[in-house]
Amino acid sequence: MIETAVGLVAGVLVIAALIFLIQLPFKIIWNSIIGGAILWLVNLTGLITIKITFIHALIVGVFGVPGLILLAIYLNFIK
Repeated sequence: MIETAVGLVAGVLVIAALIFLIQLPFKIIWNSIIGGAILWLVNLTGLITIKITFIHALIVGVFGVPGLILLAIYLNFIK
């Protein structure tokens, strides 16, 4: 009885880990697409100019508005 329960829990954990590992690349790509769109909108306003690259889009996609602000400060004032 206990062996069956342990096996069931282990199986569920393995399946959950596999689902997470399969979803991770799609989440990264989706966040990059959203970040690129946000960078495009920011560049459209003309207030600041940030080159749209995969890394910049990923930073903005993952960290959101704080990432955009820090990226703008770094690229326009520090670098």
